Amino acid sequence: MRNHPIAIAAFFFTMLAIPERLSSATERTNIVFILTDNHGAWTLGCYGNKDIRTPNIDRLAENGMLFERAMSSNPVCSPTRATYLTGLMPSQHGVHSFLDNKYMMGPEAYYCLEEFETLPEILHSEGYVCGLSGKWHLGDNLTPQDGFSYWATMVRGSTSNMYEDPVIIDGKVKKTPKYMTDLWTEHAVHFIEQNKDGEQPFFLYLAYNGPYCLGPMLLRESKNRHAEYYADKFLPSFPRDTAHPWQYSNRKYHNNPVSIRRVAAEVSGVDDGVGTVIDTLEKHGLSENTIVVFAGDQGWMGGQNGFFGMGDHTRPMGAHDLMMQVPLIVSHPSKITSGRTNVMVSNTDFLPSLLDYVGLKHRTPNTKRQKLSGRSYANILRGQSIDWATAMYYEMESCRCIRTEKWKYVARRSPNGPGELYDMQADPHERFNLFGQPALAAIQGELAEKLNLWFNTYASPEYDIWNGGSSKARRHHAPLGHPDYRPR
Repeated sequence: MRNHPIAIAAFFFTMLAIPERLSSATERTNIVFILTDNHGAWTLGCYGNKDIRTPNIDRLAENGMLFERAMSSNPVCSPTRATYLTGLMPSQHGVHSFLDNKYMMGPEAYYCLEEFETLPEILHSEGYVCGLSGKWHLGDNLTPQDGFSYWATMVRGSTSNMYEDPVIIDGKVKKTPKYMTDLWTEHAVHFIEQNKDGEQPFFLYLAYNGPYCLGPMLLRESKNRHAEYYADKFLPSFPRDTAHPWQYSNRKYHNNPVSIRRVAAEVSGVDDGVGTVIDTLEKHGLSENTIVVFAGDQGWMGGQNGFFGMGDHTRPMGAHDLMMQVPLIVSHPSKITSGRTNVMVSNTDFLPSLLDYVGLKHRTPNTKRQKLSGRSYANILRGQSIDWATAMYYEMESCRCIRTEKWKYVARRSPNGPGELYDMQADPHERFNLFGQPALAAIQGELAEKLNLWFNTYASPEYDIWNGGSSKARRHHAPLGHPDYRPR
């Protein structure tokens, strides 16, 4: 049969296009997402801390974009990690508080994000090799989830001891062989080196369970390589103040030099790991084709305003800016111009921004079940200006908050009040509660209306606690009469 000229031409141009498509696939950007646990941005040198040594994270910031006002939509770990991976608020994904350890392993174990399309699941479907090293705390820890082929994690979600808590390696529960921060770094390096020459791009989720500025371990001195340096340091970046009347937990750590020095040593331990990962990428010539994101799961306070810990450690529930503010640094040498941005972003913005940046904007979930409220800040990373109004939302069970450029409005329904209203420009440390002031009644009403409208738009009826919805986690601050109520 004689070949038709048009068919020959079509075949010829198709063959020309194949190398280009293959090239674009093999050159797809690798992703390293480093997430820390219970970590305030203010503890890092690049955010102004002069006491704690973080040279490697500071180096990452010098070579990348630092977000001065990155905020987390919840004050505890399971909900915030679920938000990073789904782009959803707690009242959408249903994880309102930290998950009990019984959901991690055993007969009640289950993966709490099964019904959603997550970041690793999307990346895996697009050809990425996905690896987890570190804390999972989203359930069914023994089983790799959402396309992860490399899986090194913890048995529990909480950390009681950085040297003794059991871990899951190669599908088996084992005793922690070393300082856990070093363990996760070691597995991160192993995953990178396994995939440095591969034809597929890789996604590394390096989820440290440090610095973990929480729990009885803060009553014990650190044993890591930085302990000796901090042993005699006063560390004035941790304010010494009387505990706030709302402080419910963690009072033993207030003004405690052992606790303060332990935090500093653990932050520096994480910094060591970040340096090792950066060096590994440079060693194998991967830096130019790898975006590195360094972030915290939720904010943390170390004495400011008399608070020590996160929002779940107060009664009533806390919604202070430093309980929300997390570090966020994004680096991609030769692609992202180094600098700082004062744009206020939320962890709900992370998933759409990352997918947009790596050329997968079309894979951003947009369904009735998974309706994203987050916006993409990818153009900031590209050095472009964007129109970005400040409007950030936060919730912890019955506590909800809206943060605009000028105002913060906090509403509580359990217990009944108190509400809060702060002028964030005149009172950035939130010392003067203006809630209920007659002169500000109109402003308070507008903020309340905006808050309610937003949650009515995005919250899932199934998980909307304000309107009778449930939580996948046990209620941490349950109202009187609720099955989960725990009296003080």
